[in-house]
Amino acid sequence: MTTSERMKMAAGEWYTCIDPELEELRVAARDAVFEHNHLPPRQRGDIGPALRALLGGAGEGARIEGGFHCAYGFNLFLGDRAFLNAGCTILDTAPVRIGKGTLLGPNVQIYCAEHHREAAGRQAGLEIAKPVTIGDNVWIGGSAVILAGVSIGEGAIVGAAAVVTRDVPANATVVGNPARLAAHR
Repeated sequence: MTTSERMKMAAGEWYTCIDPELEELRVAARDAVFEHNHLPPRQRGDIGPALRALLGGAGEGARIEGGFHCAYGFNLFLGDRAFLNAGCTILDTAPVRIGKGTLLGPNVQIYCAEHHREAAGRQAGLEIAKPVTIGDNVWIGGSAVILAGVSIGEGAIVGAAAVVTRDVPANATVVGNPARLAAHR
C-alpha cells in the first residue's frame, strides 16, 4: 500500500512538500486567504467565508485580521474569541490549536514544519510536521515566533519578538531569543 505525502505529513513522518496533492491544497488555501485579505472589512466579517470554510474549526467570535497567511488552513483550530492581529502567518503543516480568548499580536508567526538537517534532504523537500498548541487566554506579543512542537500553557504571556523554542508553562511569561522565563518585578 502506497502512503501519500499528505498521509505522511498528518502522521508526523518525514514527507516531501514537493508533491502535487500538497501543492493543490496550498493553492486552495492561498485562494481562501486572498479572498479574506481583500474583502472589505464589513463584508468579510470576523473571517472571510472561504477561509472560514477551509479552517479546521473557528469558535464563536474568533477573528482574523487582514494580512493573514496560512499554508493549508484545515489544520488551524481557533477557540471562541481567539484573535489574530494583522500580518499573522501560520504554517500549519500539523494541527495548530489556539485556545479561547487567546490574543496574537501583529506579525506573529507559527511554524509547524522542520526542514531536513542535511542539504540533500532539504533539496528533496523533506519536512517533518509537529503540532503547536496554545492554551486559553494566552497573550502573544507582536512579531513573536512559535516553533514546531511547542505548547504554550493557559494564561501565559509571550513577549513581543520572542522566539519560542520550548514549551511554556501555564501563567508564565517568556521573553527574548530564545524565549526564557521573565523575572517577576
